[in-house]
Formats: sequence, structure tokens, C-alpha cells
Amino acid sequence: MNAPTDTGSTATSPAATAAPAAGPSFDSLPLSPAMLANLARLGYHGMTPIQAASLPLALAGHDLIAQAKTGSGKTAAFALALLTNLNPRRFAVQSLVICPTRELAEQVTLEVRRLARAEDHIKVLTLCGGSTMRPQLASLEHGAHIVVGTPGRLMDHLERGSLQLDALNTLVLDEADRMLDMGFFDDIATIAKQCPKPRQTLLFSATYPEGIAKIAATFMREPKEVKLLGQHAPARIRQRFYEVRDDERLHAVSLLLNHHRPVSTLAFCNTKQQCRDLVQVLRAQGFAALELHGDLDQRDRDQVMVQFANRSCSVLVATDIAARGLDIAQLEAVINVDIAIDVATHTHRIGRTGRLGQDGEEAGWAFSLASMDEMGRVGQIEHAGGFASEWHPLAELTPQGSGPLQPPMRTLQIVGGRKEKIRPGDVLGALTKDLGFAGTQIGKINVNEFSTYVAVEAGIANEALRRLSSGKVKGRSVKVRLLEG
Repeated sequence: MNAPTDTGSTATSPAATAAPAAGPSFDSLPLSPAMLANLARLGYHGMTPIQAASLPLALAGHDLIAQAKTGSGKTAAFALALLTNLNPRRFAVQSLVICPTRELAEQVTLEVRRLARAEDHIKVLTLCGGSTMRPQLASLEHGAHIVVGTPGRLMDHLERGSLQLDALNTLVLDEADRMLDMGFFDDIATIAKQCPKPRQTLLFSATYPEGIAKIAATFMREPKEVKLLGQHAPARIRQRFYEVRDDERLHAVSLLLNHHRPVSTLAFCNTKQQCRDLVQVLRAQGFAALELHGDLDQRDRDQVMVQFANRSCSVLVATDIAARGLDIAQLEAVINVDIAIDVATHTHRIGRTGRLGQDGEEAGWAFSLASMDEMGRVGQIEHAGGFASEWHPLAELTPQGSGPLQPPMRTLQIVGGRKEKIRPGDVLGALTKDLGFAGTQIGKINVNEFSTYVAVEAGIANEALRRLSSGKVKGRSVKVRLLEG
């Protein structure tokens, strides 16, 4: 369900900085002869688009926000900048790279070490959960130039006083959107406050959620921005209309879901009763569906929103009033179960599916079910949008695959939250370091006042529930339950 993307790149900033074209030689950069020779040995023959766009700005000392996916060459983009800032003769931590998971931190460490071969005796140290503290403490006692780590373990070392950041000149936030998804904003804030203010901060992110702007405003100095259009195309919302009788409307929703198989769908109804009826029908057919309307109390509403945002629920059925203010990434489809009461509401509904997902790709399907009584409203939508509706017959909708598509994640609810001083890093550490799960199997972590919600891959949900129920979080036993989507 992804539309094609463009291939160009631009850089924007308060100064409207232009991005260099892709593919120029590293010789055009102010890098040492030894660094250029090492790049040649490693097979770096020309810059990738993100390197060409960001390196001139980073090497000039600017704070930087760059949108770039994994595999785009972003590690070299920030590694070359922090290595240029490094004084090898000063044996103190001068660069800190914060990553969301142990796996990414280990990849970054390997790449930085390869790029650091141009200088002798550059020590790069990895500080992540999933490893015992004692070897890390011993390594820190012997000093390091560059530290790469995950928020929770870095916080542990800062609290112990084993990690000193007085000499730091470069702070890198890698995959910042992923860290925000996992609930690490407060940990990032705590770490950043212990870094010297006169420093360079480089932030790399696949998408640009609201939290990125908050980081920029709080911890960065007039950052330049680099965005690659090749990874972030303008929204192309594809609309299809289906004529239905009122007695087949709810069944038509399941036909759409089984035919197109969107992973994440927001279905709009005009009434609370229609929401309840549709959820009942979908659940009876095996879909992971939840409802959102004005009759839910705040606790239930929060739980529903957590599960839909962390991809533990395939279909959220909502009224327009209840759905106000929702900002859901990776939304593949919107279904207008009823035609919206006015043009503005229709535009607002379908605009949600044009938003970019975590991978920088758009979904963009908008399906509308209309009875003969609603054709007047459809005409108003056509007139306002300046387009002719694309009508399709329900008969073309045939099931694809075996059974309803299931959500990729499940949600564990832990009794205890901010009141018990639980941090996202505590939960991630318990699941990875203590219980042996991979960081890639863990999704969003939401810590509320009294509860903590953690998304885990669906295939490990029951085992994660069993191990966490008999394990500990922050040294304490916890009550855990698996939420039903």
C-alpha cells in the first residue's frame, strides 16, 4: 500500500541551506589526508545523499537535524564529524552517541571503529543493557574517547558517577524518533543536561514527530535541517468510493479489510452506536478492533490509544469528536463507514492516512461507503475537492490471505508507573538484559502515572508475560497482564 517516492533531496534551515548533490567525492570535504586514505581503503568512493547533505554542515560546526533511514549512510555522516572534533591526545569522553537499542549501538560502534583507524589509539566504548556492569565499569576506569550507548544504561553510569562528560564536545542522537516512540525523552533530557552547553548536537531521525521539535528547542542551538525527498514523498491519498445499502455497510468494512489487508486502519462512524456495532462485527470475525467514542472514561481511552499507536490493534473505530487530536504514524488506511457530515470533516479524516510512517513511506488509502441517501454529501465533497469520485463495486473485494490480518504487536500492562519511578529504560532492561529478549522485539513503551504499557512482538507476547510476571523491574516483582486488542 505504498505510493512511489521521489528521488531528489533538499536541505532546509532558518538560513535556507541547500543540500549538495548526491555522489560527490569525500575529497571535497575538510578531512585530513589520513582520514581520506582510510575512507578509500574502506571503499567509501563517493558520498551518499545524506552524507553529501549533512557533512558540510556538521563539519562546519552546526547543530543538525537530519532525516535519514537506516542503511542510508548516516553513521558515517555523524562519525566523520565527531572524529574531526576529537583530540586523540586527550584521553576523556569527547563524543557520546545515544541509540535506542543494543543492536544498533553495537553496529554504530563497529562502524565508528572502522572510520577511526585513520588515528592511532582511538578508544570507542559501548555501554548498553544486556551486559553486566562490571566490565563496563572497568573499561570506563581506563578511559575512552567515544561512548556509544542506550539511554537506560547511560543513565545508570551517570548516576553512579562512572561516566564523566566534562570533556564532551559532540552529542549524537541516532534514530531519535525510535527513542521517542520507546518513551526515552526524559532520559535523553537528563543525559543532555549533564553535557557541556558549548557542544555540537547532531540528531538523526527517519521521521519528524512532534518530539523532535521539542528536542531541538530544548537541547540544540539554531539547528540546520536536512530532509531527503527521496525518502519522504508528498502525501498521495488514493480515494475509492463504494455504494452500499445500510444493511450491508458493516459487512463491507470487513470486505475492505480482508481484501486490502492494511496493518493499521482508522474507521470513522458518525455515531457512538455505529462504533459499538462495527467493533462487535469485526471482533466476531477475528479482527483486533477497538472503539473510541465519548462514552469511554479517560483510563479506557488511554489504553485504547496506547494499543492503536503501538500497533497492537489493527482497527480503531472512532467518532470524529473522540478522534480529535490523534496523531498516528504508520496509518495505512482510513475507512469512512458513514460519509462525513461536512466537507471539512471528510478532509480532516482522510488527511490522516497521508502522514508518513516510521520508515518514511506513505500509506494513503481512503475508502468511503455511501448509501443513496448520502450521495448529496458525496457531491459536495467532489465539488469542494475538484475531483470526480472513483467508484468501485463491492463485488471486486475478495479475501486475500488466510483469515483477518493480525496486528504485529501485543501490549503488556505493568501495574506501576511514574509514581513508582519506573522509567522506559527499566522495562527495556528487564526484558532484554534480564529476560533475554532482543531489543528489536520490543516496541513502544508508555509510562503513565500508575501503569506502564510495553509493546512486544505478537509471537513472544505470552512468553514475555510469563517471564516478566516471574521476573523483576527495577529490582521489584510486578503484576503484569496482556491487554486484549
